[in-house]
Amino acid sequence: MHWRVKYPAGPGKVGLPIVTAALFAITAVLFAPRAYEAGLLLSEDNPAVLADHLLKRDFTSSVAEHEIATALAGNDIDLANSFVELARDRGVAIAPNLAERVAAANSTTATAARHAGHFARGLFTGEPDDLVSFAGTATGDLFVFGDVRDVARESYRLARGEAVDEMILGLACVGLAVTAGTYASLGLGAPARVGLSLVKVARKSGRMSTRLAGSIGRSVRDVVDAGALRRVWTTSSLTRPAIAVRAARDAVKLEKVSALATLAGDVGRIEARAGTRAALDGLRLSEGPRDVARIAKLAKKEGGKTRAILKLLGRAVLAVGFLTFEGASWLLTAALMALGFCGALKGAAERATLRYIRYRKRRHERRQLRIARDRLATAPSSV
Repeated sequence: MHWRVKYPAGPGKVGLPIVTAALFAITAVLFAPRAYEAGLLLSEDNPAVLADHLLKRDFTSSVAEHEIATALAGNDIDLANSFVELARDRGVAIAPNLAERVAAANSTTATAARHAGHFARGLFTGEPDDLVSFAGTATGDLFVFGDVRDVARESYRLARGEAVDEMILGLACVGLAVTAGTYASLGLGAPARVGLSLVKVARKSGRMSTRLAGSIGRSVRDVVDAGALRRVWTTSSLTRPAIAVRAARDAVKLEKVSALATLAGDVGRIEARAGTRAALDGLRLSEGPRDVARIAKLAKKEGGKTRAILKLLGRAVLAVGFLTFEGASWLLTAALMALGFCGALKGAAERATLRYIRYRKRRHERRQLRIARDRLATAPSSV
C-alpha cells in the first residue's frame, strides 16, 4: 500500500523576491544622493549650510566664468566681484584674462567714472542703483530730507486727487519716527533706518516681490494712523507743510512698530554685510519677513559672496520646506524604491517561512507513515 500526501500549490520559489529586493536596493542606492539633497532642501533651517551643500554641486569653473562674463557685459561690476570672491573662497579656478578684466573694471579711474554724479542722484531722487547713489539716498533719509521729500510728494498727489502710494507714505512716516529714535539712541537704530530706505527704494523701483509688498503694506496699515494723516493732508499739506510733516511723524503708532522695525533692521544688516545690490536682490526674492531674516543670516556668514549665491541659487536657499517638483519626484521615487525593497523582502521571508513549514510537515508525516508501517508489519496477523 502506497501512502501519498497531496499539498496545495506552494508559494513559489524564494529566489524571485530576493532578486527583486536586490534590484530595488541597487536602484535606491543610485537615487539616494538626489533624495538626500531633496530632503535637505525640505528640512534644513540654516541658509549658509544649505548654500554650501548646493554650491558643491552647482558651482564649477565654467559656471563661475559664465556668470562673471555676463555680469561684466551688463556693467554689473558688483555682481562680478561677488562671483570672484565666491570662486576664490571655494577654490574654483577662473581664467586669468577674466580676472584681469574684473581688476581693470575695479581700477581707480573706471570706478571714479562710474560713480560720478551717483551720490547726487541718490540724494535728490531717492532711487539708487549702486552703493554710491544709495549713500546719497541714505544720507537724505538719515537727515530727514528723504522722508520729508516722500511725505510732501505723496501728500501733494493726494491733494490733487492723484493716486497715492500708501506704502511709500507709510514707510516715510515710520522713517521720520525711526530717525528720531536713531538720534536718541546715538545710532543704535541705524540698521533699521538704512533698511527702511532700501525698502522704499525697492518699492519705487519695482524690485520687491508681490507677496513681500503685501506683507509690508499690511504692517504699514497697522502702524500708521491713516485717518489722522488724511485729515491733515487735506487741510495742511500744501499751505503748511511743516505741520503735515509733524503730523506724519506723530501718526506712527510706536507700540506697533516693532515688527516693521525688525524687518527693516534685517534689510539694513544685509546691506551692511553684503552691499546695497544684494539687499535689493534679497527683497526681490523674498516672499515675507521670514525670508528677509534668512538672507540676513546668510549675509552675516557669507558677506560679499551673498549676492552671487542669491543669483546662482535663487529661492532654493531661502525658504524652509522649499521643494521643487524635481526634488519631490526624487523623494517620491526613493520612497517607492524603499517600499518595493521592503515588500520584496517581506515576500521572500514569507515564502521561505512557508517552505520551511511545509518541509517540517512533510518530515513529520513521513515519520508518522514509517511508524504506521512498522506497526502494521509487527502486528500479529489475524486468523
